[in-house]
Amino acid sequence: MPGRVVLGVGAGIAAYKSCELLRLLTESGYRVRVVPTPDALRFVGEATWAALSGEPVTTDVWTAVAEVPHVRIGQSADLVLIAPATADLMARAAAGMAGDLLTATVLTARCPVIYAPAMHTEMWEHPATQANVSLLRDRGAIVLEPAVGRLTGADSGAGRLPEPAEIFAVATGVLARRGRPEGSPPLDLAGRRVVVSAGGTREEIDPVRFIGNWSSGMQGYALARTAVARGAEVVVVAANVALPDPAGVKVVRVVSARDMQDAVAVAAAHGGIRGDDADAVVMAAAVADYRPATRNAAKLKKDGQRPEPLALTENPDILAGLAARRAHPPGGPKVLVGFAAETDAAAQAARAKLARKGCDLLVVNPVGNGLGFGTIDNEAVVYGADGTVTQVPRGPKEALAHVVWDLVAARLGPPRPEPC
Repeated sequence: MPGRVVLGVGAGIAAYKSCELLRLLTESGYRVRVVPTPDALRFVGEATWAALSGEPVTTDVWTAVAEVPHVRIGQSADLVLIAPATADLMARAAAGMAGDLLTATVLTARCPVIYAPAMHTEMWEHPATQANVSLLRDRGAIVLEPAVGRLTGADSGAGRLPEPAEIFAVATGVLARRGRPEGSPPLDLAGRRVVVSAGGTREEIDPVRFIGNWSSGMQGYALARTAVARGAEVVVVAANVALPDPAGVKVVRVVSARDMQDAVAVAAAHGGIRGDDADAVVMAAAVADYRPATRNAAKLKKDGQRPEPLALTENPDILAGLAARRAHPPGGPKVLVGFAAETDAAAQAARAKLARKGCDLLVVNPVGNGLGFGTIDNEAVVYGADGTVTQVPRGPKEALAHVVWDLVAARLGPPRPEPC
């Protein structure tokens, strides 16, 4: 059931994009109270926010004092979503300041808080901002990674506000966790670093042609979105994906299986919040088993002669390689998940593949008959190395993603404790 959302708006040019975010929330049935900072009204005025939300808009703690808004708004919220979150606003939130209605609301909120940063690259990369982001994350807030792209003026780089639809997807994912079983944490991947592969690799025959597959990357991106909504730091290694980048995710783009092997190895090893190996790697990409033994430098032309047979050579097994790395501690992800798209998903064959790959979980999903590549729905059977079998009925790919993360989170154990 839709709930109450506080939409905080920082003083950045990207504030105009939050009008679209507000529309998405209200049209989905959420009651949204917009709380801008005083300077945010220089970009989008009070009348616009009030008209779009149908709620009063104030920036200070002195309006309607009898209602104690600086306490009540945060107390009654199911989610606080701040977009754009400027460097100044996050610094004040990290320091626990309450100089306006928005920062006071953040202090009183006992619900999830999401920050969607937007600023120039130099401000985002400054050590002070990065320290504030780490502190907010350690306290349980979700701070999305900014998108990379055009900023104000002629500048480009990291610091662009993620697209409203992608922020909305994270927000609704967090709100959906309100219905979780009693006692389970809403952000059960908080403090965890995960790597997800997505899309389908391409193996070049010549500059024009390639060996590939129909994977769209939709399932991998659904896994990324849901992991962000559960508090994780997420890296996606995307092979030939033509989808908008999920909000809050670092995307590394690759083409071939060997490209993906290198990128996954880098992403999984010694990086992220604490400098250690990734907690989980989920290989949802469709990786080509074979590639041409040689790549032609020029386009192969039809010249009336019978072409030579295309010689193939085997690609590296990325999943098995990650599993092998775990055989020499300390190294490798704590939980390793493989995906297998099959036209004939027999349990015995799935068990054999699970053992051969050396992963903890194998997600076997059928393809064909309206399922699999390029569709919004999916179904699967998840086989565990511990002998468990989890049936996932046909439904949205986000639903399958949540089941996968439920199983991963159970194997990782409780979320990492916040620093004292």
